[in-house]
Amino acid sequence: MLILTRRIGETLMVGDEVTVTVLGIKGNQVRIGVNAPNDVAVHRQEVYEKIQKEANGSQPGVEPQAENSAGD
Repeated sequence: MLILTRRIGETLMVGDEVTVTVLGIKGNQVRIGVNAPNDVAVHRQEVYEKIQKEANGSQPGVEPQAENSAGD
């Protein structure tokens, strides 16, 4: 896992087309903005897991993929 330090208004690049910008910090929450091409899905982890669970639930016999507990 790559760990970076960013301040409000600073951006990091993911590949050539995705940017993640720190918009604000309030207490222990960080507000971020993500710019990505339309064909790149961007979800919070809990939303992504729900989507995967629902997609796998509609296909009998399909087991969910194991996820990396480190959050990668």
